[in-house]
Amino acid sequence: MRDNLKQKRDWILLGIILLIAILLLSIFPDRKGPVINTLWDYFIEMMLILPAVMIILGLFAVWVSKETVVKYLGKTSGLKGIILAIILGALPTGPLYIAFPIAVTLLKKGAKISNIIVFLSAWACIKIPQEMVELQFLGPQFMLLRLSLTIIFVIIMAVFIEKMIEWSENRVATMAS
Repeated sequence: MRDNLKQKRDWILLGIILLIAILLLSIFPDRKGPVINTLWDYFIEMMLILPAVMIILGLFAVWVSKETVVKYLGKTSGLKGIILAIILGALPTGPLYIAFPIAVTLLKKGAKISNIIVFLSAWACIKIPQEMVELQFLGPQFMLLRLSLTIIFVIIMAVFIEKMIEWSENRVATMAS
C-alpha cells in the first residue's frame, strides 16, 4: 500500500512539473527549441549511463552484505564512516544523478543518514580530478582552504539534517501514541 502511495505521489509530481513546463513554454515560446534539445540530450545521456549503474547496483546488492555496510557506514561507524563516505563520494566521476540510486541502496543496507548526506555532498563538490584542476589554476592555499571548509560544513550539515530527521520522526511517533 505504501509503495502505491509513493508511486501516485511521483506521478502527481511529474504531472505538476510537466504542467509548469508547458505553462512556461507557452509564455516563452522562443525557448521551446533549446528546452527540447536539452531534454533530449539528458534523456540520451541517462539511457547510456543508467543501465550500467543498475548492473553495478545489482552486483553491489549481492556482493556487499548488510552487515558490512552497517559496520562501515552505519550508526556506530563514527569518524571512519564519515571518512569512508567522503572517499566513496570523491572517487567516482560522473553526474550526481548516478549517486542517488547508490545512496538509496546504502540506506536500505543500513547506512546512517548523515553518512549518506556526506556521500552525496562529496559526490557533488569533492572530486579528485576537480581538486587537481583547482590546485593547478588556483593554487594549493585556495584548494586546501576550500576543500577543508567544504568537508567541515558538509559534516556539520549532515549531522544537523540527521538530528532534524530523528527529531521529526520522534515527534511523529510521540503524536501517534
